Amino acid sequence: SLWLSISPQKLVDRIGKILTPALLIAILLLIAKSFITPLGSPQEPIAAYGTATVAAVQGILDGYNTMDAIASLVFAILVIEFVMEDGATTPSAITREVFKAGAIAVGCLGFVYIFVAKIGADSVAAFGIQETGAPVLSKSAMILFGNAGAVILAVIVLLACLSTAIGLITSCASYFNELIKLGYKKWVVIFTLISFFVAMFGLKTIITAAIPVLMFIYPLVVAIIILAFLHKTFDGRQCVYAWTIGLTLIPAIVTGLQTAEFSLGQIDNIFATMVPLHSLGMGWVCFTIAGFVIGFIWKSIFSSSSNGVTAK
Repeated sequence: SLWLSISPQKLVDRIGKILTPALLIAILLLIAKSFITPLGSPQEPIAAYGTATVAAVQGILDGYNTMDAIASLVFAILVIEFVMEDGATTPSAITREVFKAGAIAVGCLGFVYIFVAKIGADSVAAFGIQETGAPVLSKSAMILFGNAGAVILAVIVLLACLSTAIGLITSCASYFNELIKLGYKKWVVIFTLISFFVAMFGLKTIITAAIPVLMFIYPLVVAIIILAFLHKTFDGRQCVYAWTIGLTLIPAIVTGLQTAEFSLGQIDNIFATMVPLHSLGMGWVCFTIAGFVIGFIWKSIFSSSSNGVTAK
């Protein structure tokens, strides 16, 4: 990862033309074999996925663990830079090309995850429910391909994690180098070493430790992304951002602390009984909507200019 991240100018060729196609081919082998010799039939879902509504909410919460939305805020820097290097110069052209890339990525990811989810559902009959997805994939690969399955899975994991690691290291190094001019390559080394030592704790430990932090960060991240899409509807006024993020911060702090098993006394009871969707981990939604509405009203009331300066 360190070696491949040192020269970001070659990333598109390395990842786009070599790593990603190889990864997709390896995954397709696993998917195709799961149809030829199925592991079993899908079993009854556990309580967290018992109904369509509950499963959809749980899917969002599980999505927090991927950290994709958080990473996207930094990954966007790289994507835009690559698009501009490819010839797009105007904002409309950049938006168009990024949208195309995003559509292709979403299509490929959707295809992969749908069929990998099928393998997971079928695998319960073969070896029961596992703590994380890692043993599900490893055991499924071994059953489907025997010893060769370990090699195929190793290739899949190596390529998937390598692509992600390179992207994260590169984007973080680029971003932090803009904040602190330490030098791009030095930042690459720093983030590679930090990531290496964190990875030594293992997937389960990392997820367990990260969940409270993610439950705090994600509502804020989602709110920022929504505001970015609605930016033009409120003329990008700071008051809308401030009110929305300010109110979203309240349930984010509460949920993060509760997930970390900190007792908040009466506050816990108030959120449990009075905040919609809080029991599902989505209590921030009503706060975000309320913040946006208040911010929009604030914008409308204080939209007049004073001394030639428009109110924030």
